[in-house]
Amino acid sequence: MNDHSELLVVGGGIGGLTTALAALHAGRSVRVLEQAASYGEIGAGIQLAPNATRILDRLGLLPAMEAVGVLPRRLVLGDALTATELTHLPLGDFRERYGAPYVVLHRRDLLDLLLEACRAAGGALETGARVVDVEDDGRRVAATAADGRRWSGGVLVAADGLHSTLRSRFSDDEPIASGFVAYRGTVPTAHIERRADLGDVVAWIGPGLHLVQYPLRAGELYNQVAVFRSPAFAAGSAEWGTPEELDSAFSPVHGHLREATQLLGRELRWPMHDRLPIGRFAEGRFALLGDAAHPMLQYLAQGACQAIEDAACLVGALGRHDGPAAALAAYEAERAPRTARVQRNARAWGEFWHVGGADKTARDALLRARDPADHSRVSWLYGS
Repeated sequence: MNDHSELLVVGGGIGGLTTALAALHAGRSVRVLEQAASYGEIGAGIQLAPNATRILDRLGLLPAMEAVGVLPRRLVLGDALTATELTHLPLGDFRERYGAPYVVLHRRDLLDLLLEACRAAGGALETGARVVDVEDDGRRVAATAADGRRWSGGVLVAADGLHSTLRSRFSDDEPIASGFVAYRGTVPTAHIERRADLGDVVAWIGPGLHLVQYPLRAGELYNQVAVFRSPAFAAGSAEWGTPEELDSAFSPVHGHLREATQLLGRELRWPMHDRLPIGRFAEGRFALLGDAAHPMLQYLAQGACQAIEDAACLVGALGRHDGPAAALAAYEAERAPRTARVQRNARAWGEFWHVGGADKTARDALLRARDPADHSRVSWLYGS
């Protein structure tokens, strides 16, 4: 058993480590409990908008992020069937407009920066710690791992992801399958004969599918994510989202986009899930954070960004309020409405991307008529 004032963080992903680092910066003792044998991220690229990079800047990470990442010039929406641009959002003025840049980088690079910073600040980082039980007696909270290890602290934050086992304290819901599946991967940029501008983050959207492309590591790597609606899922098959379905789904797209999907690894796929907002994810000395609290579909590129916002809010509340229960109640009151809005908008944005027929024609006309300088749809998200 350890110090009852220690902050316990269950889950060593981006949300959990950002929480730990923010707490360490605030002078708190922190212990991170990661169930895997080592810290690591599965996946490839990650997009961090100013609502997240402002916070990471305050934690001292932004210069290193810029060194290993890319600051794109534009966010672009394009037609996957014709490979033509529909609209874009310039990013060059984001520091002045929103107080921080838009950065894309490899997930592993971001996790390594967070790990290094937490270690340097004196955080305790456990591995192989699969938490199976949490007890809150009002004076302290305790976590018990499957191997019998036990830790006690003042507050416990569950950042254990979409399939959180600790979320059951607040809801008996299950992840909701969207019927869409993603294939992700990176490839050396030099190996791609035809690609989008390396200054752009591009989402090529089409009926029931999209392909996201952007550079990583100073343009040396090219990140690609292909997403499509699975007919096998709609038919009720247990085997859905297969590589064969990937090839079939992208057969109508423009040639160079179809070529791009052939460069994706086929051994791993990511079925896309979210959950409905639950509104309540804190009680006593215990709180959920990130995907454990509000898992969302990826269409706004805000999953990690919202977890980073959670971290700053939660640690800030602990510093402002007298007692953990009051602090975590304030955290929930601030974060639940915002994250629910992002969850709902992510679903709606995905529907907007994937329409076909007459709806696609109307959507494309709307996007082409949009003023690129119009921030009315994003200022609520990226602003402070």
